[in-house]
Amino acid sequence: MSSRSVVAGIALALVSIAPLSGVAHAQDLDCSDFRYQEDAQAEFNRDTSDPNRLDEDQGIDDSIACERLPRRSDAAVVPVNPSPTAVPSPAPVAPSAVPVVPAPVVPAPVVPSLGTRAGIGGSSGPSDLSVAMGLTLAIGAASAGGYLTARRLARGSKRS
Repeated sequence: MSSRSVVAGIALALVSIAPLSGVAHAQDLDCSDFRYQEDAQAEFNRDTSDPNRLDEDQGIDDSIACERLPRRSDAAVVPVNPSPTAVPSPAPVAPSAVPVVPAPVVPAPVVPSLGTRAGIGGSSGPSDLSVAMGLTLAIGAASAGGYLTARRLARGSKRS
């Protein structure tokens, strides 16, 4: 086998594998990728079909992403440039008498109802793009193998 054939085979392998590298390392976000719930909610609002499964709490999906993360309003405000002789802050003032209504308690279903969106399974199979690329590579490899076999048989019949 000539060195040109080897180099061409290596180049063909690299060119056929390179487009798949982006698919294999697609960005999948989890709640651990966010510091605050508001950031996760902003990502969830970009695509409410929830491909990153950010709304994965028990029970029916409520379109609230990563409910266990702290909220920015809960974080203590840290002064940017504190001075050692800072004036003590006044005592906290009681909030206005706005009644706080607790959220309704929804019992969790016994059987998951949303399939893979509820977190009970993996992916539903390869995408159409992946199938098309795989078929194209398989057909190309079979065609190249057939061509090389026919070429070798033709060369062999000329020599005898």
